[in-house]
Amino acid sequence: MDDPQPVFDTLIRNALVVDGTGSPGFWGDVGLLDGRIHAVGDLGPARAAAVLEADGNVLAPGFIDTHTHDDRAVFRRETILPKLSQGVTTVVVGNCGISLAPLAPREDPPAPLDLLGAAGDFAFPTFAAYARALQDAPLSTNVAALVGHGTLRVRHMEDRSGPADPHQLKAMVRDVEEAMDAGARGLSTGLAYPPNIGADTAEVVALARAAAERGGRLAMHVRDEFDGVAGATREAFRCARESGAFLVLSHQKVAGRANRGRSAELLRLYGEEGEGVPFAIDAYPYTAGSTVLDPAFASQSTKVLVAWSRPHPKAAGHTLAQIAKGWGCPEAQALERLKPGGAVYFHMEEADVERFLAFDRCMVGSDGLPHDIHPHPRLWGTFARYLHVYVAQRRLLPLEEAVRRMTSLPAGVFGLEARGRVRPGCHADLVLFDPARIRDRATYEDPAQPAEGILEVFVNGVPREAGAAGRYL
Repeated sequence: MDDPQPVFDTLIRNALVVDGTGSPGFWGDVGLLDGRIHAVGDLGPARAAAVLEADGNVLAPGFIDTHTHDDRAVFRRETILPKLSQGVTTVVVGNCGISLAPLAPREDPPAPLDLLGAAGDFAFPTFAAYARALQDAPLSTNVAALVGHGTLRVRHMEDRSGPADPHQLKAMVRDVEEAMDAGARGLSTGLAYPPNIGADTAEVVALARAAAERGGRLAMHVRDEFDGVAGATREAFRCARESGAFLVLSHQKVAGRANRGRSAELLRLYGEEGEGVPFAIDAYPYTAGSTVLDPAFASQSTKVLVAWSRPHPKAAGHTLAQIAKGWGCPEAQALERLKPGGAVYFHMEEADVERFLAFDRCMVGSDGLPHDIHPHPRLWGTFARYLHVYVAQRRLLPLEEAVRRMTSLPAGVFGLEARGRVRPGCHADLVLFDPARIRDRATYEDPAQPAEGILEVFVNGVPREAGAAGRYL
């Protein structure tokens, strides 16, 4: 006698299933049970506690934001809503060498760690303490975490102008090992930032090796994204080659007035340096970046938009040129008066952005900064913009391949088992969207606007409005 068909928790009917593998979409139903995908196909007679009629819209795996600074934002639904609202069900935190743990400073941390908050926000003296807090919290999204090189240097080094001495390096290696044992997915570094500038290649290799020996990745914000980008990218591959770590090249770009078109050079470099080195890249679909206020970044930009300023919070949302004119001073002087703070920098070319997004190992990472007063629109709009502008409008790549870049590719890169696919047995992280309506509404002038066309999001089988079902992965 056949076993009776289960009563699903949720049955999604009549969807165009884009399963995350890159294969052509197909029409079908998807049954969810106990937080997992239980069945996919024609489930005609099936019963369920809740039935969602998809009406032919696209059902895909929940999107994985591979590059975030949501380390603190994940603890509150309000601050992680920008991701959940655009179909993101998993965020990778701790990028650019900036992680919330392990650090519990008495004073406010230096830039760019201050992008995550002030001294009181860094309340985790060990990575295990951060992991426990994530495990105990009611999370709205899943969280995968990296441990930041800059955080480790601030923790162990008062003078960060040069490489770590043997004692300091040993202490940082121990912290990496402890983080990996507590579930970290690898090490990140941001060699362009003050806490890390003094680090040499050997220091990065030693820390990356400690992560790699426990299965971890090396995510690198390279030392120079402007004129020296080629040499900085070679250094990243060297770090991966010598440490044995899987390399993730963060927010790939060629920035600055003199570097337009150099994305083609970097793609050729990937072919030369990447032989025998497992690697992937991430990028966001915008021609402006955002980080702390820095004169070097400002000098390479056609426009600078202030995102936040601690001494002058009302400056947020205004350009540096407007502020300098209002104060009657040069822009360089205005920038110094605004610090500490952050800004949006217009310093890239659209053709270069497209070239990176078209690369077959390119994942999507928003690099959004959730604590900015006037954030870059990528915080709210990255994934919808990618699908609307680069897939639907410009046809840079097919829908199925675009979904793969946001789902199964990053799941594989970061070792997120049974995620990133619409397959029986996988965790039920799903997004239902209307491919004709999906679009970003966030703009540089009005960035806190949710995307259109996202119809429903499930995190571990739970609809986004029904509660917090995220997990520390």
